[in-house]
Amino acid sequence: MSARQRFGRTTTGRSMGLAIALAVLVAWAPFRALAAVEVQRVVSPGGIEAWLVEDRSNPIIAMRFAFRGGAALDPQGKAGLANMVSGLLDEGAGDLDSQAFQEQLETLSVQLSFDAGRDSFGGRLKTITGNLDTATDLLRLAVTRPRFDSEPVERIRSQIAAGLRRDAERPGAIASREFFAALFPDHPYALPVRGTLDSVAAIDAEDLRRFVSQRLTRDGLLIGVVGDISAENLAPLLDTIFGDLPQSGADGHVDDLMPETNGTTRVVELSVPQSAVIFGQRGIARDHPDYYAATVMNHILGGGSFTSRLYQEVREKRGLVYSVYSSLVPLDHGPLIIGRAGTANARVAETLDVVRGEWQRLAENGVTAEELEASKQFLTGSFPLRFTSSDRIANVLVAMQLYDLGIDYLDRRNALIEAVTLADVNRVAASLLDPESLTVMVVGQPEGLGPTN
Repeated sequence: MSARQRFGRTTTGRSMGLAIALAVLVAWAPFRALAAVEVQRVVSPGGIEAWLVEDRSNPIIAMRFAFRGGAALDPQGKAGLANMVSGLLDEGAGDLDSQAFQEQLETLSVQLSFDAGRDSFGGRLKTITGNLDTATDLLRLAVTRPRFDSEPVERIRSQIAAGLRRDAERPGAIASREFFAALFPDHPYALPVRGTLDSVAAIDAEDLRRFVSQRLTRDGLLIGVVGDISAENLAPLLDTIFGDLPQSGADGHVDDLMPETNGTTRVVELSVPQSAVIFGQRGIARDHPDYYAATVMNHILGGGSFTSRLYQEVREKRGLVYSVYSSLVPLDHGPLIIGRAGTANARVAETLDVVRGEWQRLAENGVTAEELEASKQFLTGSFPLRFTSSDRIANVLVAMQLYDLGIDYLDRRNALIEAVTLADVNRVAASLLDPESLTVMVVGQPEGLGPTN
């Protein structure tokens, strides 16, 4: 696939992928190789801050950056604006039209992309050291002088619309859309990050330019850099790339909202042999003191892949599904615990009965000492498998800043998990897990469940 065909990157998959990656950062045990590596705070002459991990083993530099505030700040009637901008920033900037810009990236093997989530907007740059000057100049142009020419705007709009039409027939996508709409009525979280066909059609070039001038601002900018560059060389480079961004923009506000998890099961009829199921309830904020205990608890409940209770009870013992899992999703304004499963229409009701039963059993009886130790061992030992490249580590550095974890988080994180006690997990399970409020969205033709259940 050529650089001119990469427009699928504007889809929700990447956006949501980012949002989930940031949300479950705490579930990753610290990278043991990183524990001995200094995370440096670098401040440019102009006052722009970045966190840096030097790695001279390869002539590669990876940068991850994010701006606080994502698709939840899209204007009314223009849902999908942040996502559309993410697909257009590298479609021409400065004196380079779309084709010339893309050819520069491809010729130099520079990886540059942008993404939008509900709570943040960000981008990635990866280049070999020898092409750093040109690569960073392309990034500078993309964030400060994007063109938004009519041809790429309409092309990207068409690509997004095509994806939305496909999602209108995909059970999993429908389930996600309807689930968030039900839990967050009259709230920005109710709308898909990519917007709707009507809202995307309503976005014009002025909306795109206004987004850049008001949302890509230095006061909300967070940067992580990993690779073959020193702090001394990075500092002035930060000003070169981001120095022309406005210091601040329009004030954005999103109301906090308790998700409406009322225990209902809703069915969207769709003629498919297997139903898509999403279930969830209110979660726990990322800065809550019990978040680490909740992380251990969720690993035991549904986050532990083959070892979790949901996997063992729903799949292994009964063969009801191929996979089932749960995740903590600490959205900034309405944290959730979300789970997913897919199963034959005839087995949806039984699957939900088992899920609710495990939810209740954990809330009432807690976990065992053996489960606690196994969970903590995994959470403090699996990190190296998660971070096998410089760009992944750069992503972590930004996540640490987004969640205000502190620059020494990698040194402290193991101890935070190891300090969780059996009493902590069982107390959090009893207070947090509420089987009566577990809300379910099913898309398919599940037997024994009607649209109004």
